[in-house]
Amino acid sequence: MKRTPMDLEIRGFVESSFLDWDGKIVSTLYVAGCNFRCPFCHNSGLIEKPQDYEIIPLERIEQFMLERKDFLDGICLTGGEPCMHKKRGLFEFLRHIKDLGFQIKFDSNGTDPECLKDVIDQKLVDYIAMDIKGPLDERYDKLSGVKTDLSKIKQSIKIVMESGIRYEFRTTVVPTLLETKDIEDIAKYIAGAEKFVFQQFVAAHTWDESLRSIKPYLREKLDEMVEASKPYVANTLIRGA
Repeated sequence: MKRTPMDLEIRGFVESSFLDWDGKIVSTLYVAGCNFRCPFCHNSGLIEKPQDYEIIPLERIEQFMLERKDFLDGICLTGGEPCMHKKRGLFEFLRHIKDLGFQIKFDSNGTDPECLKDVIDQKLVDYIAMDIKGPLDERYDKLSGVKTDLSKIKQSIKIVMESGIRYEFRTTVVPTLLETKDIEDIAKYIAGAEKFVFQQFVAAHTWDESLRSIKPYLREKLDEMVEASKPYVANTLIRGA
């Protein structure tokens, strides 16, 4: 049976965001479900109890965006993990948004390189933000919360870097889980990348309740991490601090 855009369940809708795509104004759309269990995740409700979130009708999203087409650049599709919905209308939804004349930023954890290759090859996205949870070795599982197939993460990094579209790699900098040396090791692996973004840790609503009392790194510590990364990724920056 042919999939339609209606098959993709959007469980969260931020009508206008100035923060999710640098230099763009977008509507941010959230899908539920994720194959990671990152202890610092603050969208855990979308993973643990997606039924508690209403399904946002596509018509509502479309009407809002079309009425503001002179103001909105496009959407940021995030989650959860969007690639988990590739058999539930993901590609059809992206194509529909593109057909309406909007740009698309696509967030992913990189566990499905085939999905990333498909959205790139089919010209369904204009920007990719891929999360890299930690150094690409035995330390990764502690950050992702599951046993991770690092070969797929590495394949996704290669696909994104060779895609020919704009992109960024992102790491949430979590005290007690990541130190400057860890960040430097990530930067070494993605040397030459277009952009490396450090996201400030947000303690509220984390999956692991023990992290809710952890204070984010001070700006001075984040600046130290930036300096450690810049020899490998010149465009390294901090977001949310």
